[in-house]
Amino acid sequence: MAKKFPLHPKHPERICWGCDRYCPTDALACGNGSDRTMHPAELLGDDWYTVGNWGLEDDENTVTGATAASTATAQ
Repeated sequence: MAKKFPLHPKHPERICWGCDRYCPTDALACGNGSDRTMHPAELLGDDWYTVGNWGLEDDENTVTGATAASTATAQ
């Protein structure tokens, strides 16, 4: 079973996001290239999962920060 993909990891720059192994950047194991795959939040910003169809379910447990606060006040 695939690991749950984090929406807002604390230090996305420390991990390769190219597969389900989530290898440290200094020990890439899957051979997907010589560089790590960046997390979508690094490329598209913190609201990356709200645009497009990523196939992720919005959990109140995974939404953090300003998004959670604005969701709570809107309800």
